[in-house]
Amino acid sequence: MNTLGNKIKLTSYGESHGAGVGAVLDGFPSNYKIDFSFIQLQLSRRKPGQNELTTQRKEEDEFKILSGVFNGKSTGAPIHFFIENKDSKSKDYDHLKSVYRPSHADYTYQKKYGIRDYRGGGRSSARITAGWVAAGALVQQYLNAQNNIKIGAYVRQVGGVKMSGDAKYYSSEEVDSSIVRCPEQKASASIKSLMEDIKSQKDSLGGVIECVIQNLPIGVGNPVFQKLNAELSHAMFSINAVKGVEFGGGFAMASERGSQVNDQFIMEDNEAKTNSNFSGGIQGGISNGMDIVFRVAFKPTATIGVEQSTINTKGEKVSLEAYGRHDPCVVPRAVPIVETMAAMVIGNLLA
Repeated sequence: MNTLGNKIKLTSYGESHGAGVGAVLDGFPSNYKIDFSFIQLQLSRRKPGQNELTTQRKEEDEFKILSGVFNGKSTGAPIHFFIENKDSKSKDYDHLKSVYRPSHADYTYQKKYGIRDYRGGGRSSARITAGWVAAGALVQQYLNAQNNIKIGAYVRQVGGVKMSGDAKYYSSEEVDSSIVRCPEQKASASIKSLMEDIKSQKDSLGGVIECVIQNLPIGVGNPVFQKLNAELSHAMFSINAVKGVEFGGGFAMASERGSQVNDQFIMEDNEAKTNSNFSGGIQGGISNGMDIVFRVAFKPTATIGVEQSTINTKGEKVSLEAYGRHDPCVVPRAVPIVETMAAMVIGNLLA
């Protein structure tokens, strides 16, 4: 399926080396004055070629809106975002047309559809998330303007290097002051050094993005099959290379006692709150008024220059040293994807 949401809907289209990528946003409120610069900011945070630690594919990712906007305001009609592919260099992938790359979608796509686009992975490429970011950024700015809901993500970990301290909301300016989008100065420097080293070895790294959502009203989310945490997880697992999602205390709570991780209620300014946030702001699938806190784990970039053993389309064993333009770690560029996909989920649940 290519559509997320049932009230505010995002429908994705495009391939890595096609004419372009994009999304159609349907169900968005009418008569909203759009901040086009914010959409472009989020796309620029995601785009390739933004520094020496990312793929050197050069895409400006300047978006066009082909429908649904008049005189700078939403009309209530579907909003069509289009982003042109200008620097695809498809010939770089000719050597992969008959090879199944390790940990890529090549084999599964071929078996499911009987055909696959080997140029950059085609539809399975993270390139298609540019359309998601454009549409999600519009929802993100709307939530902030109408409800003061703030969504901020940042790099918590790359490889074995982690930030210290508890989760908190950081502005995009604070996050982007770091080339690797880690707002803690010491960890940022170590992550940058680690990424430079792994790039020189033609290898790759994974990592963790932490996201904090502030000012979400109590009661967002539904019991059983539309839990807020389940809807957020669905969106996060739709992002390329994601292998895990956890909320609040996450997997570490499995080794603790209930007396250590239960969030106890207190009264503060005539409001019921909890004295800790191991629940990550969600109880019974419904927001409880505390900050929503979740983390998204990304595997190492699958395309690497290190020699690997695989098979070709004839089933023959071959060796592969992939070349081309690839990120040594996708995590810093995925920060705006996490933010905007979270916005899509919240917007849909509040609609």
